[in-house]
Amino acid sequence: MSLTKMAESLRDKTARGLFWGALNNGGMQILNIVFAIVVARKLNPGDYGLTAMLTVYSYIASNLQESGFINALINRRNASHDDFNSVFWFNVTVSVVMYVILWFCAPLIAEYNHQPILVPLSHFVFLGIILSSFAVVPRTKMMKEMRQKELAAISILALVASGTTGIIMAVNGMAFWGIATQQLVNIGMVSLLSWWFVRWRPSLAFSFTPIREMFGFSCKILITNIVNNINRFAFETFLGKFYPKYDVGQYSQANSWNMKGTLLINGIVQGVAQPMFVSIKEESTNSADERERLKRALRKMVRFTAFISFPAMFGLILVAPEFIHVTITDKYADAAHLMQILCLGGAFVPIITIFQHLIISRGKSGIYMWCMIAQVALILLDLFCVQHFQLSLWGSEGIKLMVMVYVGIIMLWTLVWHFFVWREIRLSLLNYLADIVPFMSIALLSMLATYFITLSVSNPMILLCLRIVFAATIYIGILWILKAKILRECMSYFRKKT
Repeated sequence: MSLTKMAESLRDKTARGLFWGALNNGGMQILNIVFAIVVARKLNPGDYGLTAMLTVYSYIASNLQESGFINALINRRNASHDDFNSVFWFNVTVSVVMYVILWFCAPLIAEYNHQPILVPLSHFVFLGIILSSFAVVPRTKMMKEMRQKELAAISILALVASGTTGIIMAVNGMAFWGIATQQLVNIGMVSLLSWWFVRWRPSLAFSFTPIREMFGFSCKILITNIVNNINRFAFETFLGKFYPKYDVGQYSQANSWNMKGTLLINGIVQGVAQPMFVSIKEESTNSADERERLKRALRKMVRFTAFISFPAMFGLILVAPEFIHVTITDKYADAAHLMQILCLGGAFVPIITIFQHLIISRGKSGIYMWCMIAQVALILLDLFCVQHFQLSLWGSEGIKLMVMVYVGIIMLWTLVWHFFVWREIRLSLLNYLADIVPFMSIALLSMLATYFITLSVSNPMILLCLRIVFAATIYIGILWILKAKILRECMSYFRKKT
């Protein structure tokens, strides 16, 4: 196949991946919002606070179970059945070991958080670690082949099943047990459907050779994923020690809605970014050609991400108070201001994710690891310093100060990630800023214009609807007037697919 045809094939595959990623994550988040609203109206902040205290342990155990082999398999050229088979049995074995360890650690977790109910709740929630291990290899095969259509179907079907379960249990007064069961049903359905869509099956013959060959790369991803989840869930764990579960629940709700926004955008680009960068590396004829193609692909991916990330996250900042009031009621009113702060940092997270995937695709998992460790060290320092020097700020004010510093670190650390990208492909800071600043500025202008236009509206429901409509119309209108290429390409491709 000629280089031109290979480039066109990769471009078409990437476009299809982005298209199905957008449908998948768009549909998922709509369903997520509906289910989350219904459940949140039936439960109280304390219920979310209890399950949030366990989240970091589940995620770290899942990281140990997966051990970075997803990225290692995607990066591995011509991965064989033995490679996938070895990773499968490794994942299942480690997950069982992790569940046994956490079973016996449950009393310590409950004592740390001063919540005895966490003992039985831990035993139940941590079953998800074993269930998720069965989905790692089938989902990795689909990700490597950029089969976003099947991944979309799996995610949406699992979400419908788990969301329905959560609503039924919440309506029947099952409180935090409903949240925990909802999580397990989602994980179980993902595993079951992954096996349905992927015809690969493991064999009993097991060899450690592929594990040893990939471990040098994957162990750095493992360490980074653990550190990253400490970063994501440090607040819930830390706050559970020093603050009432009501305040933990308020922060958990704020972070949940922020993460729904970032996961929507991350999910669109994450499934195609690393496979695309790896394909470019495999198809390039020399290092100069590879660097130039990677730079073009990265810049286009960053522009596309900025095009959707800044209006989405700035829009959440704009409507947060009305959104919380209308959807999950004023019992979560304190979450609105925390959500606004978190969404400011959340706008940059998908761009950071693209930078990270480029670094990983270049085989530089060590850079990825140390950069993430340094970032999380700063965030943990923020937690301890604010707690030590601001003891008088309890409740939402103390948490708000921590979150502000945390978001500041996230935004500044974008430049650190860019520095390592520059070292790999010589993407200048001016090029990077030229790709994101126009969309960031237009999104900010659209939100400010919408805010002042709707300032006189007092009804929360009407205000929420008007702000969504006006902000989207103004943003797209400005881009249309300026003849933004990315907007016209997206519209053209959508018309082609429909």
